[in-house]
Amino acid sequence: MGILDFLSGEFIDVIGWTDDTRDTMVWRFEREGHAIKYGAKLTVREGQSAVFVHEGQLADVFGPGLYMLETNNLPILTTLQHWDHGFKSPFQSEIYFVNTTRINDLKWGTKNPVMTRDPEFGPVRLRAFGTYSMRVTDPGKFLTEIVGTDGEFTSDEISYQLRNVIVQEFSRAIAGSNIPVLDMAANTADMGKLVATAIAPTIGNYGLSLPEFYIENISLPEAVEAVLDKRTSMGIVGDVNKYMQFNAAEAMGQPGSAASAGMGAAMGAGMGAGMGMAMGHQMGAAGPWGQAPAAAAPPPPPPPVEKVWHMAVNGQTEGPYGRGHLGRMAADGSLTRDSLMWTPGQDGWMRAEDISELAQLFTIAPPPPPPAG
Repeated sequence: MGILDFLSGEFIDVIGWTDDTRDTMVWRFEREGHAIKYGAKLTVREGQSAVFVHEGQLADVFGPGLYMLETNNLPILTTLQHWDHGFKSPFQSEIYFVNTTRINDLKWGTKNPVMTRDPEFGPVRLRAFGTYSMRVTDPGKFLTEIVGTDGEFTSDEISYQLRNVIVQEFSRAIAGSNIPVLDMAANTADMGKLVATAIAPTIGNYGLSLPEFYIENISLPEAVEAVLDKRTSMGIVGDVNKYMQFNAAEAMGQPGSAASAGMGAAMGAGMGAGMGMAMGHQMGAAGPWGQAPAAAAPPPPPPPVEKVWHMAVNGQTEGPYGRGHLGRMAADGSLTRDSLMWTPGQDGWMRAEDISELAQLFTIAPPPPPPAG
């Protein structure tokens, strides 16, 4: 083997790149001295581009294919080197392979809430998150604007900058969309297109594009969502008064409850009085010594049904209670003049002192005993 053959073996004559990392965007083909043999084979696979950088300048960009590195395939390098046609010599260049396939499932999200004005609720704070995919569309621009001399560039190194651009354009789009908060879930696809269109010029300056952009969720703060849930519950209930009357009727029908006990006692007393009066009427109807009965008197009306009350305590509803039960509560102090009370048919909650039927409970109750001694 001659010295020329030995030296020619030290030069690169096969150039290619295979990648299984899924997130590497740019990889520099490394060789000591970057000496490339004239006539070497360059293999650029599908989803790749090869960028030649000579003496700090971008020289050529090769798409997918198999190339013999000769003067007819390196027009810019030939001009830079001032080669004559057919001149064969090793040359030194840096070769960067650029991944042009889609990099999927990249995440974005609002770090802080976005302030916007809702036509129904007024000023609200919104959070959002989603996914997007990224692709290199201009390998030369991407190398010069973003990568520089980085020998191995991954998607993590650019994703943070892209998230900043996405959140900025999302904030503008959502603030100018005038879409009500309650309708945003049905318009995430259209909003995603708006954001992707707004981002495209800035991303294009990096040599990139976003083939897919998705808004997965737009949410309100937890406190606002809790209030919204209560409002939804009120809409489902409908007429609040009828709903409270229905709850009171169900409570009366439950065995063992205070309301059912009070109602049962009242009904039992009424039934007993009615039976006694009926027996007396039958005995009087026969008359003394078998005389003809006198004209039958009309039966008395049924006894009135005892009214029951509900009491609001620490944001919860307690009861229902009969008047006798409330009297005992007034005596032990659990019912006060400022207690909020409600009964079916009453227009909203009222203080016990402002209800004539309950105000009497506080006048009947004896005053506190004098101190001992």
